[in-house]
Amino acid sequence: MRMKLHHTEYISRRIARDLATCEVVEVRKTKEEIAVEIEKILDADIEKEHDLDEKVADILEEQEENIEFYNADYRQLFWLTKKRLANDYGVILNNEDRFSDMAHKILDYLWEEDYIHYTCSDNQVKNIIFTSIDQFLKGFEESDSAVLEKLKHYKRKLIPGTDEYDIVYHRLYEEELIKRGLM
Repeated sequence: MRMKLHHTEYISRRIARDLATCEVVEVRKTKEEIAVEIEKILDADIEKEHDLDEKVADILEEQEENIEFYNADYRQLFWLTKKRLANDYGVILNNEDRFSDMAHKILDYLWEEDYIHYTCSDNQVKNIIFTSIDQFLKGFEESDSAVLEKLKHYKRKLIPGTDEYDIVYHRLYEEELIKRGLM
């Protein structure tokens, strides 16, 4: 599953919690401080992909007449163009490789800035971070589905995109994440 910008707050808190409870990691700052820094790293990675998506959309917009003339599949062209430009933008498209790369960046930053110390190999700590990301995203799909189902049967009719809908969605979403042990 693809990570989205609204996931980063939750994922960063999950990673901070998992690092703080791990026996081989010594946490030298608060979980909140660690989560803030992790969130910045995750957000930067997602922003790179967003920039790539915008560039691809611009390229395809310039070729709109040709796309229509040849009756080409826009989504397929988008993916092929994105795949071709990914290296130029430093975006890894394979989720497993991408999460591994993010875990390395997080680990390097937290170590270099003295947020954590550990008494094992780098790989063990990186795997803790990677597992946190992976498990969260798997649980996200289940949580999101449960929240959407609850919203369908909500007493008041909420309109998606409104402030009220967003507030209720996030509250229910956090409850689901807590219930599933993801936060």
